[in-house]
Amino acid sequence: MLENLKILAFTHYLQGPSSAQIFGDLGADVLKIESPKGAFERSWSGPKAFVNGVSVFFLLANRNMRSAAINLKAPEGREVIEKLVKDYDIVIENFRPGVLDKLGFGYEALKEINPRVIYCSLSGFGSSGPYKNRPGQDVLAQSMGGIVDMTGQGRPTPVGTSFADAHSATLAAVGILAAVNDRSRTGRGHKVDVNLVEAVLNLQMEPYAYYLNTPEKIWPEQVRTGLANRFQSAPYGVYETKDGYITISLSKHADMVNLLEPGCLNGFTEEDALSRRDLYDAVIAEQMKKKTTDEWCRIFEEANVWHSKPYTYADIENDPQIQWNKSILTMRHPVAGAVRVLNHPIKYDGEAPALRRLPPDKGADTREILTQIGYTKQQIESLCGRGIVAGGE
Repeated sequence: MLENLKILAFTHYLQGPSSAQIFGDLGADVLKIESPKGAFERSWSGPKAFVNGVSVFFLLANRNMRSAAINLKAPEGREVIEKLVKDYDIVIENFRPGVLDKLGFGYEALKEINPRVIYCSLSGFGSSGPYKNRPGQDVLAQSMGGIVDMTGQGRPTPVGTSFADAHSATLAAVGILAAVNDRSRTGRGHKVDVNLVEAVLNLQMEPYAYYLNTPEKIWPEQVRTGLANRFQSAPYGVYETKDGYITISLSKHADMVNLLEPGCLNGFTEEDALSRRDLYDAVIAEQMKKKTTDEWCRIFEEANVWHSKPYTYADIENDPQIQWNKSILTMRHPVAGAVRVLNHPIKYDGEAPALRRLPPDKGADTREILTQIGYTKQQIESLCGRGIVAGGE
């Protein structure tokens, strides 16, 4: 679908590679540029998760792209990049702000080589401004973005996954495609900036808009019953049952009156579910403990009350809808063997894009790329011998 796009990906960790992978999944020619030592994520994996020595962290966000290992600090390495930018006119990078500028590969420098270049910088807090040099990491962005304060019961609690990385990667893809569309009309390139903090804020557009306009509608602290946030009417969240937990969403006061023990909500009205939600929700929490999760699921199903069991990862893996959606992709890696990762999350005419390339070995395509841009075999061997490029042996 995006076979006409050619992307240089100066990416590492999670934010950058997962954005580049979106384009690779959709058919773009994505070339990962890494040092001769290899990208960081090849030798690191969150809980030391390696399969036959291969990093799961690397495998989950580097499929459908090629790799060229180039020493960006060497003049000959810079020359390779300058030649590539004439053809690969989209750049994705997630180095700290200013790092690629110092190496001669910032937007202004590459725009001189190719005025049509679209240059996307992913960062923690922005490419400019007072916090640009702070370390940009997911849980730090969650903290500064307010979600840590809004989540949990009794104390600030981070979301249990690197969602800022994932969402900022998606926002970057949207921004790049918008810039590509504009370039097709005007012929001009663009600088696209995406950061973790704004990604965190973007995912809170509903509660933050309430706060900005009607701050009194936001409860000052989380209620310690089951409520999932500080702005919805009770019940809305996860509640303990006789043998586990159940999640309830946007239920009606009348339904609760009819389904719970007679009289337990006497004295409460529909309006009280919000204005006195701490007291209202305490009643709900006590009622939920009187039946099992399966019993409540049957009751709520019959009454059309929105609900769900809180799934574990094992539940997700075995759920028939997840299997129907083909949400999990199995890759056959020559070293790691069968590795399962999350699939591309969008369907096109009913199907997700096919796996075209396994996550590449370090510099697996260096020689091929150099040949394509005019280097002779002797020149390539010289660059390899002097450590300017690597891989592809």
